[in-house]
Amino acid sequence: MADESKLKIVVFGAFGAGKSTLIKTLDPESKHIEANCAGGTTTVALDFGRILHNGCHIHVYGTPGQERFEFAREIIAKGMDGAILLVDVTSPPDEFTCHLSGSLQSAKVPFVVFLNKCDGEGADPAAFTGQFGSSTIQKVSAKDKWQCMDALLQFAGTLVPRPNGRIHH
Repeated sequence: MADESKLKIVVFGAFGAGKSTLIKTLDPESKHIEANCAGGTTTVALDFGRILHNGCHIHVYGTPGQERFEFAREIIAKGMDGAILLVDVTSPPDEFTCHLSGSLQSAKVPFVVFLNKCDGEGADPAAFTGQFGSSTIQKVSAKDKWQCMDALLQFAGTLVPRPNGRIHH
């Protein structure tokens, strides 16, 4: 059997940014732990999806978007090789998204920013220029499989997987 490598990529973002939608779009067989809330459902533990690309198993984990679930984000983030910060551009930059970005920068975790809902009412992607340090910024629709997969694979390509599942920075 050929050596296969693994990447653990964790998706962070505020409540309603589209994390569960993104993971469901990337992997229709993905798993979600959610609860009912006002306006629908919300992730209360995690989302999990898998993608196999050129022998690399990419495991994508979605985190809860409410501030009170910081403990869950910390648990899910352990051992991550990279992160996606998913941002809803139909709302102005918020403290929580800035907190997530700062935490990823402080931890020196490679991350990419996906600007979501760029075609939504009130969308202002330009308001996020310069908000995320030197991280790459991609415009995506979490509902568009091609855009999401292309952006994910571009990011994964910047990470160098090793057979034991850890990356070399």
